[in-house]
Amino acid sequence: MNRLKFKLLAIVMVVTITAFAQKNGYNYTIDLTQVVDNKVLVELTPPKIDASEITFYLPKMIPGTYAIEDYGRFLSDLKAYDKKGNELEVEKLDTNAWKISKANKLKKLTYWIEDTYHSKVDGPDIFQPAGTNIEAGKNFILNASGFFGYFDGMRNEEFNLQVLKPKNFYGSTGLIPVSMNDQLSTKFSLEGRTYGADILADHFSTEDYDQLVDSPIMYSRPDTAIIDVAGTTVLVSVYSPNKEITAKQIASNIEEVLMAQRDYLGGKLPVEKYAFLFYFTDQPVMSYGALEHSYSSFYYMPEMGIDDMKQQLRDFAAHEFFHIVTPLSIHSDEIGHFDFNNPKMSRHLWLYEGMTEYFAGNCQVKAGLITPEEYLGMLQEKLQIASHFKDTLAFTDLSLGALDTYADQYYNVYQKGALIGMCLDITLRELSDGTYGVQNMMEDLSKKYGKDKSFDDASLFDVITDMTYPEVGDFLKTYVGGNKPIPYAKYFEKVGVHYAALDSVMDYSIGLTQSNIGIDFVNGDIYIQNEEMLDPFGKALGFKDGDIIRKINGEDFPKLGPELQQFIVDVMTNMEDGKPYSVTVERKNEDGEAEMVELKTDTFKVKKAVPFNLTFIEDATPEQIKLRDAWLGISE
Repeated sequence: MNRLKFKLLAIVMVVTITAFAQKNGYNYTIDLTQVVDNKVLVELTPPKIDASEITFYLPKMIPGTYAIEDYGRFLSDLKAYDKKGNELEVEKLDTNAWKISKANKLKKLTYWIEDTYHSKVDGPDIFQPAGTNIEAGKNFILNASGFFGYFDGMRNEEFNLQVLKPKNFYGSTGLIPVSMNDQLSTKFSLEGRTYGADILADHFSTEDYDQLVDSPIMYSRPDTAIIDVAGTTVLVSVYSPNKEITAKQIASNIEEVLMAQRDYLGGKLPVEKYAFLFYFTDQPVMSYGALEHSYSSFYYMPEMGIDDMKQQLRDFAAHEFFHIVTPLSIHSDEIGHFDFNNPKMSRHLWLYEGMTEYFAGNCQVKAGLITPEEYLGMLQEKLQIASHFKDTLAFTDLSLGALDTYADQYYNVYQKGALIGMCLDITLRELSDGTYGVQNMMEDLSKKYGKDKSFDDASLFDVITDMTYPEVGDFLKTYVGGNKPIPYAKYFEKVGVHYAALDSVMDYSIGLTQSNIGIDFVNGDIYIQNEEMLDPFGKALGFKDGDIIRKINGEDFPKLGPELQQFIVDVMTNMEDGKPYSVTVERKNEDGEAEMVELKTDTFKVKKAVPFNLTFIEDATPEQIKLRDAWLGISE
């Protein structure tokens, strides 16, 4: 569509979609029935503005991502109008801010928004669960930060949202809608198409901008399932382009975890409705994951069958669902009054993300969903990954510098952050003779603060100390607020777990290690590099630099994604000494042409370095066993 036609369409829409009942506060309309050049039109009837000029913002950053997004770069053709339809002067101040002159006369604001999933606009990459999607006739991801803005000093007004949607589309969200599937009563024409009774609209309302941004909505043809968890309605909604996975399958897979979390939280939940929103892509991915919200979580994942990602879905769901505790009920002022365009970081990522990650694993072992040995394996992996980060960096400093100075250390939040939660839990259990742990501590903090009350960021350690024991305050100040590495062996010994660092074991290998593989992120292929670093099994197979792995034992080798890890686990589980083993690689011959080459050897074990090895002490003392049982929820 040429630029002239694009502008004319915008003007027509300004006239046409304003005939709906308006409420106090912000009144937004977004039209998902007309996609133009991968963009949709957004219209705003603003709240009353008294100032002669005002700044309109889209967020620079949102809570939970700890990265700059700059959503304003996806906005174009912003127009401001008075009640007579005359344009008001608009000046773009920066990527995310526009100054509107004669703002006290402003009656309508319109602009076009492009999505983040398909845009070529320059700027920082946006974590997909925080992004937006516009796929006409297929799927729309409405993360509000990428579509709707606010006026300076006016974030606390009510926000009303009207979504004009395609037929048979359903809006899945953690919000409780004002109404859905309303038929428009006023008819109008747009480029020969008549709007009216054939157009349906959904209506949502939030108390302020923060709640709007905290409430993603996914529109597509419905594939949903409902789980009742202690009276809380849990919605599972799925968009799978090739129908590889369904909401019913996911609901069946995560229901046990949700029930375990219900029990872990004392049998009741602090929300009336919660939504799991899953967007699966059939395109190669370089990253995937999930983003938490107070009443929902959004997941962006590669499309595959349920059997390939059962445990990963459980782990994801457990982590994100636990965010109904923090930051929903426990948060500092930096989170409770988040500044979207001049963000200030909290010191306490160990609490928001680390403790949540600890709960996600500890809950599963206490419920019997994983064995104690499997749980030690999870902790061992976290120790190993954490060892690659700065262990002498105070965790509070990491949190404050997560956006810039220590951005490269952020992933340790999910590793050492969870281990902080573990050590704190063991400390509390020891001091209380097993009767009080971090579950109880978080419950008490929730009662003290709750959804509408923030704690002072600098005073939290003192609050927790007063609530628990002086030794807990010493732990927090020394190992979370200080730069001393945690003496993990000391804490594991308390619960009868042997902690060995820099150990080695004899185990099976598939011939590939992190030191000798490369990744083609475009095609999702794994290939050999640094062949001189191959382990003895890889050398026995005869791998060469540039080999692309295509099959193992005749089975297709998966592309990069969650199914790859499970494939490798399955292969290694079936390995036996002396058993034939083969790898088919794509290798270039002397003429530079690609050909398939099958490499073979008999299976044998190799020596593997294990940075950390955790095992239960067989002759643990009665005191160690008692504390271990309290930590893992083991009853006699």
